[in-house]
Amino acid sequence: MARTPNLLWQTLLHLRGNPRACVWTEPLWGLSMALVLPYMSVFMLALGVHDAQIGLIASVGMVSQVFFGLAGGIITDRLGRRATTAWFDITAWVLPCLLWAVAQNFWVFLAGSILNGTLQITSNSWDCLMVEDAERGQITRIYALVRVAADCSALFAPIAAVLVARLGLEPAVRILFVNAAIVMLAKTIWLYRWSTETRQGRIRMAETRHESVVQLFKGYRHAVTLLGRSPGSRLALVIAGLVAAVTLIESTFWQVVISQRLHVPDPALPFFPMVRSLISVVFLFTLIPRLSTGVDLKRATLWGFGVYLAGQVVLVAIPVVRGGPTGGTYAALGLCLLLDSFGAGILYMLSESLVALHVDEAERSRVMAVQRTAIMLAAAPFGWISGWLSGIDRAYPFWLTGALLLIGLALAATRWVPVHAGEADPVESRSVPV
Repeated sequence: MARTPNLLWQTLLHLRGNPRACVWTEPLWGLSMALVLPYMSVFMLALGVHDAQIGLIASVGMVSQVFFGLAGGIITDRLGRRATTAWFDITAWVLPCLLWAVAQNFWVFLAGSILNGTLQITSNSWDCLMVEDAERGQITRIYALVRVAADCSALFAPIAAVLVARLGLEPAVRILFVNAAIVMLAKTIWLYRWSTETRQGRIRMAETRHESVVQLFKGYRHAVTLLGRSPGSRLALVIAGLVAAVTLIESTFWQVVISQRLHVPDPALPFFPMVRSLISVVFLFTLIPRLSTGVDLKRATLWGFGVYLAGQVVLVAIPVVRGGPTGGTYAALGLCLLLDSFGAGILYMLSESLVALHVDEAERSRVMAVQRTAIMLAAAPFGWISGWLSGIDRAYPFWLTGALLLIGLALAATRWVPVHAGEADPVESRSVPV
């Protein structure tokens, strides 16, 4: 058991090929989007966009992701995993950042959000690029490393805080959006140069070369059938949908609730995701592997939902102080971050891994496209709903996340399907090491 955390280091150092290219370029997220996303909702509020409009933008963005997610399987098979990732990383991140950098009103933010919906295309192709040629036993660890890379990006948060403190919120965020566009373009170029098309990608490109778009869309019927026949895939789909909805609400309104309800000053805002991310990294290298190695992943999932739920309860229970946040306020927020970092870290890793582990390898791109579409459809209304709730009371969106996490906890407890259920290998059916 003591050797378990070292598996993550060993995987990181010995990755080769496409998994290495995907994982090792991921920290560039920290020098781009991670610097500016903590300010997104507050930036929109500063420009006169209302809570309900922010929620509507989030929901429209999710609907956009639904459409592009469904098309993503076809595009990924036709263009290949590598080219699709390159083209749509530019469409999903570089172009929206340039739009947001000059935004003045609701409509420009909305247009950027619609373009950003193409992230579901590149998410599909990037997932395939990363795991299709990887060893099956490494998949969960690879997703853990992706989470670590994203969390380590929080180390750069003080850059944003200094800019906001010196220049003010609006000009600083505009500069950060321009920076994000440049860095994401560099990340896209480097990933393309360091990667190669996967074996399955070459097969699917050859198979779909002479098929019409209509024929390719008809192929989704087979993908839906495969998904419907697999209880494990259905459970993974529900878990991923719940995690996506909670993530949407948290990413949109967590900064709003601590800024507008608890009156945390703007320059301090990026330090909260930074602390959450750093704690999550510690958990991913220590406690999380101990919970998810050598035992059924069910226990790890239950811990994830339960601890994340506790974090939401703590957040809504923090009292509002008239004169601004006190030491007690920051202590409670610290406890909330501790709980959230564990819950979000383990649930992200497990929700992504369970989808990848249960999917049929020959139909990976189309099945995962159907899954992502279903996840986005399920999560999309929660942007508008949480925006409406936030307009009534800033704490209400987090009562909603608590309810969603409680549902996830109940489903994982009563409807769990082991990975590779029905296969003869008892180790494979019970355990996937992190």
